[in-house]
Amino acid sequence: MKIGIIGGTGDIGEGLALRVSDKHEIILGSRDPAKAVESADKIKIALKERGIDGNCRGTTNEEAAKDGDMVVISLPFQHVASTLAGINPNYFKDKIVISPVNPMVRKNGCFLYCPPDEGSAALAIKKMLPDSCRLVTAFNNIAARKWSMLDCVLDYTVAVTSDDNDAKMEVMALAQQISQLQPVDAGGLELAGIVESLTPLTINIAQNNKLKDLSIYMR
Repeated sequence: MKIGIIGGTGDIGEGLALRVSDKHEIILGSRDPAKAVESADKIKIALKERGIDGNCRGTTNEEAAKDGDMVVISLPFQHVASTLAGINPNYFKDKIVISPVNPMVRKNGCFLYCPPDEGSAALAIKKMLPDSCRLVTAFNNIAARKWSMLDCVLDYTVAVTSDDNDAKMEVMALAQQISQLQPVDAGGLELAGIVESLTPLTINIAQNNKLKDLSIYMR
C-alpha cells in the first residue's frame, strides 16, 4: 500500500515512516519538497543502519495526496485548512484519510482542548474533503516524539473513530502492524472530539508531574 503523509516532515510523519516503510511505500509530503526529500533520505539511512530496507520518498503535499492509496494529515490544526485548500480535492476521492489532529491552545501555562465550531478537528476536516472521502481518526494520543524512538516499544491504545466501518477496520489493521499498538473501535466521528481532547490532558499531566511523553494505555 502507498501511504501519503501531508505534513510528513514532522514528528508523527517521520515516525510513521520509520515504523512502517518496511511494509508499505511511504510518500512524505511538505510545502518544501526539498525538506521532504531530506527527511526521506534520513529515514532510509536510519533504517539501513538497522538492516531494514525502508521504502520512502519525499515530495510535495499535493503529490503525497495524489499518489497515496491512504492519506495521513499530519499537521497542526491551524494549518490544515490552508494546506488542504492548496490540494486538488479530487486526489482525496474514495480514499481513506487519517486524522491524528488535535486542536489545542496553550493558556496560562497549560494546554486546553480548543475545537472548532464543528465540535472536533475530525468533523471540521470532513467538511473540507469530498463526500466520498472515508475519514478516520487514529494515533491522536501517542506522544509525538516516541514515534521516532525505534528502541521504544509503542504498547499503547489507539482509539479509532469513523463513520465508515470498513475504513475503520483497515486503519485498525495498519495500527496493529506498528510495534505493539492496540487499536480499539471508539465509535463514529461524533466521538472524535473526546479522543482528541485526551491529548492536552496527557500533556498537562506530564507537565504537572514532571513526566515525559505520556501516551494512553487502556486495560
